[in-house]
Amino acid sequence: MNIALIGYGKMGHEVEKAAIARQHKIVVTIDNPKEWEERIEMLKQADVAIDFSQPDQVVSNINRCFDLHLPVVVGTTAWQDHFEEIKKRCLDEKQSLFHAPNFSIGMNIMFLLNKQLAKYAEKYGYQLSMAETHHIHKLDKPSGTAVKLANDILAANHDYSQWSIDNPSDRTLYIKVTREGEVNGIHSVMAESPADKITLTHEAFNRQGFALGAIAAAEFLIGKTGVFDMEDLFQA
Repeated sequence: MNIALIGYGKMGHEVEKAAIARQHKIVVTIDNPKEWEERIEMLKQADVAIDFSQPDQVVSNINRCFDLHLPVVVGTTAWQDHFEEIKKRCLDEKQSLFHAPNFSIGMNIMFLLNKQLAKYAEKYGYQLSMAETHHIHKLDKPSGTAVKLANDILAANHDYSQWSIDNPSDRTLYIKVTREGEVNGIHSVMAESPADKITLTHEAFNRQGFALGAIAAAEFLIGKTGVFDMEDLFQA
């Protein structure tokens, strides 16, 4: 599989190592607007693109890939305000898009557990809260992963109507956000009653799990059209 890496920072380098370990080839890396122009012919050699760029660049990057009918895996977060327009173009033009707020296999297992916890928390009267910690370089707050956890709770538990990173109020799910050091990512969901407390926590030790998940998503996407996420990968 020939891969184009869009965004060649720490995650891009980690994806490159994972790709090579799985016998794939990186045919081009693109890390700034100038390289889009200079390396377009190299980009046309790719079977799939993997984007770990910046939130303000990702929509343009996806559209550039669609212009070439190049399947794209998106690991960048904080662009979901534009998701519906990207989804529409993808489906209208029979393009290929795989998106996820988090490509870690372990984190996606936690997504499944979180939905179950949210449902039973409502049934049995547990109060829910969340916490997430990342490195000081992370731009979005809360993380895309935390947003998915929170939105999944809102969908499954009618005790909450919204989430907030500020002080909690009635029917508001509180997310405590911390930015410190070089933490790769810690996400926790707490369910507490007068009798006991349940905590689900996922901690990423490094970037390897995210990179492997992105490569697995790229392998899955080849030959498909439509919009896919990690639940589709899990069911494959």
